[in-house]
Amino acid sequence: MTTTTDLVSYEDALASYDPVMGLEVHVELGTKTKMFCGCSTELGQDANTQTCPVCLGLPGALPVVNATGVESAIKIGLALNCEIAEWCRFARKNYFYPDMPKNFQTSQYDEPIAFNGYLDVQLEDGETFRVEIERAHMEEDTGKSTHVGGATGRIHGASHSLLDYNRAGIPLIEIVTKPIEGAGERAPEVAKAYVRELRELIRALGVSEARMEMGQMRCDVNLSLRPNGTEKFGTRSETKNVNSLRSVERAARFEIQRHAAVLSGGGTIIQETRHFHEDTGSTTSGRVKEEAEDYRYFPEPDLVPVAPSREWVEEIRAALPELPLARRTRLLAEWGISATDMQAILNAGALDPIVATIDAGADAASARKWWMGELARSANESGKSLDELAITPEQVARVTELVSKGDLNDKLARQVIEGVLAGEGTPDEVVDKRGLKVVSDEGALGAAVDEAIAGNPGIADKIRSGKVAAAGALVGAVMKATRGQADAARVKELILEKLGVSEG
Repeated sequence: MTTTTDLVSYEDALASYDPVMGLEVHVELGTKTKMFCGCSTELGQDANTQTCPVCLGLPGALPVVNATGVESAIKIGLALNCEIAEWCRFARKNYFYPDMPKNFQTSQYDEPIAFNGYLDVQLEDGETFRVEIERAHMEEDTGKSTHVGGATGRIHGASHSLLDYNRAGIPLIEIVTKPIEGAGERAPEVAKAYVRELRELIRALGVSEARMEMGQMRCDVNLSLRPNGTEKFGTRSETKNVNSLRSVERAARFEIQRHAAVLSGGGTIIQETRHFHEDTGSTTSGRVKEEAEDYRYFPEPDLVPVAPSREWVEEIRAALPELPLARRTRLLAEWGISATDMQAILNAGALDPIVATIDAGADAASARKWWMGELARSANESGKSLDELAITPEQVARVTELVSKGDLNDKLARQVIEGVLAGEGTPDEVVDKRGLKVVSDEGALGAAVDEAIAGNPGIADKIRSGKVAAAGALVGAVMKATRGQADAARVKELILEKLGVSEG
């Protein structure tokens, strides 16, 4: 069944209302075992083969906290400039859903491990926006429901559902922002920039791959509108489990337009969860949203409190890697590029490949040139991301080395990269197989120049008369004769030498 939603234009919505957002991001930690038991977290295994009495919630089974999960939570909290609790504990969050085998989720409620932080994010024009963090707390993931027999893959219209509890109990960190105010018309952009920066931070810490397309990082977008010039927050909606940066931005934008249409028409916003639809960029109603008291939180009686020592916290702080914003600021200065250039690199997903190529021996300019040029084009044409291309930073660095040594020119280098991407081997193997080295034999090059001069006497006379620009035609003839394997600069030098003309 197709439903339509009334919207107002984005511009009209912002003319009357001020958006306020709250973003809740769930990150699956990359631990080897689950949060409260020893079951494996390996992906892709047969359904319900990675379960035990603890993660299935069987009577008498006692949980034990995963120490690596706690350490990862502290790392995230410190990187988000949070205070780390000296004492905190787990709670039971009670609600019934089939993919919750215990009928409660072991989470944290009023005593999170990290709280009161912030994350500075850069928008596309280089402006920095500070997002304040309410809390980061530990919890466990649910199982996975597969709804069968319907047209949409959702529970409505399905004939039956299948449950896989392999994911139940996998460690999660939920990061909750304070209300994000003051973003105005840039609210959707701020939401996208925040989730992107958070993803980069999580990856830099090494606590998760944070691959949104695989559900390792998911964002709930809470949004409300208030009339311009007022302070009281409006009623919020919560768009659940948004799983791409683009979708976070689109979900926020759609909800702004939808809320404005309801309010402008004299209607009332319902506090509810909503589903985001990737194909249309729209949201649809899910269920009425519970309040905290509906979950009947109470302290988890089977787990002792977590009390990280200050010495341990400081050890973790001292071992934190360089964080993404600091790294980008440093590279911006080292490479001598603009904030716009850096944003283009980030948008292309090229920062890590470029850095790795420089680490492998290439100069910064060459590394940027190939990843943002030839390789970005290949990625776009194949519908892949840069890190999915069949070429390594070390191989790109080798291509730049062959160019700097004069063994390849740019045209030949592009052919070498094409060969590597096609699976023809390493850069050196592609050069050998395709016979792509620059012609460096002065005798052979001189013969090709002589032939070009003899075949174009009119052009040769123009050059002798001082029209040095005409040499380009002869250079082109030589390049054609050598199948592009000559050094164009050296060819021009030889042409002018043979015709007795100086460059100046």
